Amino acid sequence: MLYSVIIPVYNRPDEVRELLQSLAAQSYKKFEVLIIEDGSEKKCEDVAEEFSGKMKIRYFYKENSGQGFSRNYGFERAEGDYFVVFDSDCIIPSHYFERVSQYLALYRVDCWGGPDRAHPSFTPVQKAINFSMTSFLTTGGIRGGKKRVGEFYPRSFNMGISREVFEKTGGYKITRMGEDLEFSIRIIQNGFITALIEDAYVYHKRRTDLKQFFWQLHFFGRARINLKRFYPDELKGVHFFPLLFFLGFWISVLLFFTSLPWSGIPLLLYFFYALCLFASAWFREKSLNVAALAAVAGYIQLSAYAIGLLNEQWKEVKKNF
Repeated sequence: MLYSVIIPVYNRPDEVRELLQSLAAQSYKKFEVLIIEDGSEKKCEDVAEEFSGKMKIRYFYKENSGQGFSRNYGFERAEGDYFVVFDSDCIIPSHYFERVSQYLALYRVDCWGGPDRAHPSFTPVQKAINFSMTSFLTTGGIRGGKKRVGEFYPRSFNMGISREVFEKTGGYKITRMGEDLEFSIRIIQNGFITALIEDAYVYHKRRTDLKQFFWQLHFFGRARINLKRFYPDELKGVHFFPLLFFLGFWISVLLFFTSLPWSGIPLLLYFFYALCLFASAWFREKSLNVAALAAVAGYIQLSAYAIGLLNEQWKEVKKNF
């Protein structure tokens, strides 16, 4: 099987170099790489050229259209049997394609995704963010989940599809704001089989500080409302958990300053939740620094998502009046 790796990139040449280094170290060699430069000012053409002797690599520059349509641009030019999408801030373990090939030899799967993990070289903040985004104590637990076949919705930082999937679905229909979930929903609606492959994980850097992390999760909250515009049934009760968490926190703060006999109990529960995040992160990372940052990141994740969801919903309400 030949894989075509599609990498959309915008102003991130240093990240692309690290990603390509990890791809050059793959134990399974039957793949090509397509770098899709999405209107960047800081181009990575020279970086791609550095690896031209180590793997089959093609570089394309196009006007900015967002990551979804840039992936389509790569799909249209890919030669492989399967198309694999990575974000430019990922590092790929050397066994990735070997494990995926072994899995596809056993199971008929049209589309797959994999978990993300923290690389040992990540900063404490990056490890804390990764914990928050993969822990079952937050809403990101599925990224660290076990292997399963069925109705799984891959995300585009680590996603593979067969050529047939692209030919039948036409690829991404929106370019931002939940484009990967919209695509996954249509893949399943078209009768294709999806799977989470546990060993097909990547090291995903995400954001480098907590402020950037806040705005990323704020965007994710907005994207959930945007997805509802296409698929109203996809906005489910679980998606309101961050909002309930956020509102409950501030209500508990207000209650703390009242004279009610039980006024401190709700805030104490939030403190206990922070301790659970701290303990779980310490158990995984064996670092008090990462554990403390992970507790903060967990609160940021849920709060930023809630605020983004509220903001986008309010825009929709104003539009209808």
